[in-house]
Amino acid sequence: MVNNREAIAAPVAVKRGMRLMGNHFEISVVSDDETWAQSRINDAVAEIKRIEALLTTFSDDSQTNQVNQNAGIAPVKVDQEVFDLIERSVKISQLTQGAFDITYGSIDKSLWNFDVNMKQLPRADIAMASVRLINYQNIVLDRPNSTVFLKEPGMRIGFGGIGKGYAADKAKMLLQKAGVESGIVNASGDLVTWGTQPNGKPWTVAIADPNREVPYFSKLNISNTAIATSGNYEKYAIIDGKRYSHTINPKTGLPVTGIKSVSIICPSAELADALATPVTVMGVKVGLNLINQLKGVACLIIDDHDRLYTSKNINLHQ
Repeated sequence: MVNNREAIAAPVAVKRGMRLMGNHFEISVVSDDETWAQSRINDAVAEIKRIEALLTTFSDDSQTNQVNQNAGIAPVKVDQEVFDLIERSVKISQLTQGAFDITYGSIDKSLWNFDVNMKQLPRADIAMASVRLINYQNIVLDRPNSTVFLKEPGMRIGFGGIGKGYAADKAKMLLQKAGVESGIVNASGDLVTWGTQPNGKPWTVAIADPNREVPYFSKLNISNTAIATSGNYEKYAIIDGKRYSHTINPKTGLPVTGIKSVSIICPSAELADALATPVTVMGVKVGLNLINQLKGVACLIIDDHDRLYTSKNINLHQ
């Protein structure tokens, strides 16, 4: 008897890359049915676009911009998920003593041009004036009414330090609910994984060598977890022989020095995304001290002298 039914294909990682939220996203779904996998990826893309419409500062009618336009004027009612994200952002600001702050949107961007033409830092007093409106303590949250009020006129919030991770987590949750047992959502280097590779092995990630001298610095098993990296090797200025990161310290208005890259590993892409930049701002010692106090969070730091520092609970594979 001839069996005309085709043998079930072995599972593969079906991938698609696209530009979302101003960044390159890549979504991978492990399945033995490519049509089904592509359909699930469509659903994930729609979810990320929905979040982008809520959080973007490039659209006048987004909830973020409505909050910003009413700074110093009136509270603005927002969706519960936007309220919750702002509330969690404020908690991370408290945890990092203001090194993470979504009110960074008010900074005067005309001071900064992180490329080869930037030859000097702005004067300290001018830099300080540029960050005078950055203060998460001036965000007034009213949970019963789901409103957000920025106390000072000219204050602006933005989700550049947490939004990609939030979107990656939400896309992962939607895919899991739809029956995707293994996959990756990679939001421009902020990525979350679940399940295993098609061959049954854990997902691994390579930590980039900041000097590009070797393909990667080290490898980590990251199945069922998230990782985010903040690095100054893509965008920086060298002034008087010193490397300045494109990351601005919200307390001084000046760019951060001392660290080339920070990678945060934890269960949530949102938290990993939100912690990577403040650890860069806080510096090696204070940053590691913070991470070592957080349950389920690990950290890997490369300083300006290429020295590697890790939190207590990390396991590297060279």
